[in-house]
Amino acid sequence: MKIVITGATGQLGHELVQALSGNDLAAFGRLELDVCDFVYTRRTIAKIRPEVVINAAALTRVDDCETEPERAFWVNTYAVRNLAQVCADLDCTLVHVSTDYVFDGRKASPYSEDDAPNPLSVYGISKLAGEFFVRSLVRRYYVIRTSGLYGVAGAGTRRGNFVEKIVRAAERGQPIRVVDDQVLAPTAAVDVARKIGELLSCDDYGVYHITDAGQCSWFEFAKTALALCGITASIEPISSAEFSARARRPSYSVLARSRLAQIGADDLPPWQEALSGYLRQRARLRVSRPQG
Repeated sequence: MKIVITGATGQLGHELVQALSGNDLAAFGRLELDVCDFVYTRRTIAKIRPEVVINAAALTRVDDCETEPERAFWVNTYAVRNLAQVCADLDCTLVHVSTDYVFDGRKASPYSEDDAPNPLSVYGISKLAGEFFVRSLVRRYYVIRTSGLYGVAGAGTRRGNFVEKIVRAAERGQPIRVVDDQVLAPTAAVDVARKIGELLSCDDYGVYHITDAGQCSWFEFAKTALALCGITASIEPISSAEFSARARRPSYSVLARSRLAQIGADDLPPWQEALSGYLRQRARLRVSRPQG
């Protein structure tokens, strides 16, 4: 299968390249293919003529989206519209990755794919608008919503992912404060990539929630990560109000994997198991690439 991947150097993009390596891949990081350059993006994809385009490119820094809304909409909405139109013109499948932040968190049980979105932030609004363009322009599409994504590509960067930030802070002996009133299903990027690969082998198109099983607060997630690393650290639970982030987050954004269950593909591991696997992989990478 001939596949184009955008955002290939990000956490999910990196895992997609690994999971789909048996295919004819054209994988582009932001430096190779800026999805906001509409003309070049269209020309590049049209030249390749793929069967599938997977869009893993996004502006995911939620608080930055509040202060840079124009940039957020260019990356998360207008670039997606351009990709959707390209896929429609080429009659190829588009896989677009979205977020749990399209929901407002007022529900007390996991959100299904059919629940009405109501985003609270610029990030959530821009991602939802991108979803609408995919669903309205492309005949064959998968919109993938996930949450709390982390992967080894993030571990290797200075900014890091949530797990990396917590572990680094603990190793430096810094006090850690983490919100305890936002509940989600944190998810390993490797699990999302594997499941996307499985979906490409069928033709059950539509919106899918892909997260690891179970739920926890960010505080519980951080505390578990430190325990699995054998690190004793000062970690304090705080409220979202105390954290004072620029963007509002849903207090509950657990996603029900209803569509996966319908096609007999809901076999995602518990988040604790996925986290343990990630930390083992992280440890192996640190051994092979000693930190200077």
